[in-house]
Amino acid sequence: MAPGPGPSPPASSEAVARRFRGQPRRDTTHELAVRRRRHARGVRYRVDVRPCAATRARGDLVWKGRRLVVFLDGCFWHACPVYGHLPLANRDWWAEKLAGNVARDRRADAVLRDEGWRVLRFREHEDPDEVADAICAALGARRR
Repeated sequence: MAPGPGPSPPASSEAVARRFRGQPRRDTTHELAVRRRRHARGVRYRVDVRPCAATRARGDLVWKGRRLVVFLDGCFWHACPVYGHLPLANRDWWAEKLAGNVARDRRADAVLRDEGWRVLRFREHEDPDEVADAICAALGARRR
């Protein structure tokens, strides 16, 4: 595995440090919105699960029996081309960090597909109803 960008540089301010410390790893607003819509449609799932031993990636929504894993990626942390951005402070470090996150996502996708999994990725700016519809379609489930 390639090394990361090195130790985190100091935050540009205490407010920025607080904001980053407060970022949840799971149960984000978008994840909860999509999960509510999935649950309301009667489709059950597992949350924050490692789909298989071949990767450390943890799917946001996982159906092991159907070999489907869904990732609900944050625009900042996964370098969304529409809403992602590089902070002004420590710009080079962040560019390397976010590029590493994207590369890790691509590696996880490849490993999961090689293991026979279907992988769906959505961005946090995508409409939760549309995301839920796409997941339903992938599962072959009826919409309620």
